[in-house]
Amino acid sequence: MSSLRPFHLAVPVHDIAKAREFYGDILGLSEGRSSEQWVDWNFFGHQFVTHLAPEKVGVAHRNPVDGHDVPVPHFGVVLTMNDWHALAEKVKAAGIDFVIEPHIRFQGQPGEQATMFFYDFSGNALEFKAFNDLGQLFAK
Repeated sequence: MSSLRPFHLAVPVHDIAKAREFYGDILGLSEGRSSEQWVDWNFFGHQFVTHLAPEKVGVAHRNPVDGHDVPVPHFGVVLTMNDWHALAEKVKAAGIDFVIEPHIRFQGQPGEQATMFFYDFSGNALEFKAFNDLGQLFAK
């Protein structure tokens, strides 16, 4: 793989203070620039922005994947296995409900991965993954 560049993603939230609580206090992301309408976050090295847009929040759809109903849209990052386990424990300790509990998906198949899904306080779905072998990221 070539050297990856940081992505930029902006999502709607219903309340900036609740976004700070979730992304800053619970997930532990560092805050960058902000205003009363938006906040920049360092999302594991990527530029992630929460924009105040209460009329746009919520889950739009779900698709079946490996026996689970995956919320669409969703976003997240691929972590190391150790960081993935640490994040799962942090989310559990904060009392956040999982949409899909931390588990191994596609076990024994190409693309085997650890995955978990949960919502932020505005209904944005997040998925965090990890691979024992990162070479399996795009395996068919």
